[in-house]
Amino acid sequence: MEAVDTLAPEVGTQEACLALGIPRASIYRHRGQRHRPAVELRKRPSPPRALPPLERQEVLEVLHSERFVDQAPREVFAALLDEGQYLCSVRTMYRLLEANQEVRERRDQLRHPAYAKPELLATAPNQVWSWDITKLLGPVKWSYFYLYVILDIFSRYVVGWMVATRESALLAQKLIQETMWKQGILPGQLVLHADRGSSMKSKPVALLLADLGVTKTHSRPHTRDDNPYSEAQFRTLKYRPDFPERFGSPEDARGFCQSFFPWYNTEHHHSGLGLMTPHAVHYGLAPEIFQSREKVLLTAYEAHPERFVRKVPAPLPLPKAAWINPPKPKPETENLLL
Repeated sequence: MEAVDTLAPEVGTQEACLALGIPRASIYRHRGQRHRPAVELRKRPSPPRALPPLERQEVLEVLHSERFVDQAPREVFAALLDEGQYLCSVRTMYRLLEANQEVRERRDQLRHPAYAKPELLATAPNQVWSWDITKLLGPVKWSYFYLYVILDIFSRYVVGWMVATRESALLAQKLIQETMWKQGILPGQLVLHADRGSSMKSKPVALLLADLGVTKTHSRPHTRDDNPYSEAQFRTLKYRPDFPERFGSPEDARGFCQSFFPWYNTEHHHSGLGLMTPHAVHYGLAPEIFQSREKVLLTAYEAHPERFVRKVPAPLPLPKAAWINPPKPKPETENLLL
């Protein structure tokens, strides 16, 4: 407030408030309170119908008695009324208990712990992996096959996958271990992110990751945005034109995945990777491809510059980082008084 008062004579109150990000209403209210004479607060008088202190204490003693200590005020009121005794209304009983902080929900309430929002950053392949399990419809109703997929969030490269007839922590443990061996993951190198499914939170998987020196993180409950890369990859899978409505057998599902994942890794030009393939980004081929694309576009520009009105065409930039829940930027307030 003092900064606005200092700047206002120079540029005006409105401009000062805009520069410092302070509402004008707050400034005017502050100025009004500053010049308002102090008003002595008077104690609110007790209503004439209020119980005197002695009777209030008597009601509390009855409510605290061994007979009524576990009874609701309505029960106490009715029992006393049947005995020919009236102390006060039910609402007054509640008011006296509330004044003594003795009103609460008596039933046990489920208390959910506060889950921290995962904030993960990958600036190169094999730093952060995301894994999840999705259901594939089987040949008949209520039959499913389970597709396990491990994805590198920086390159979007599917480093490991498996089709099984059930969701199992031991199968997930085997897939993770084999995938890490194929990718040459060293202790302390990797963060493995997943949601809160039973396999993801299982003890065998947790012990395996601890032994391999892998940091594990989990999404918050019922928060799909905490695992966006796996969700997007499953969407790409299930929106393929040749994705069947149902699979006849586990072998049928594996056959489809054996053609889909090579296409996804080596042929699919990902919009989040500057239209590079996950394979090119994962194995460091993207800079060379970028230079080749740059030459092609430059040649096209030199041949027909009139077709490019705004600027010389350039390839889409390569990814520099991949975030899960990037932190919100802190507002930077410029000190205009200096």
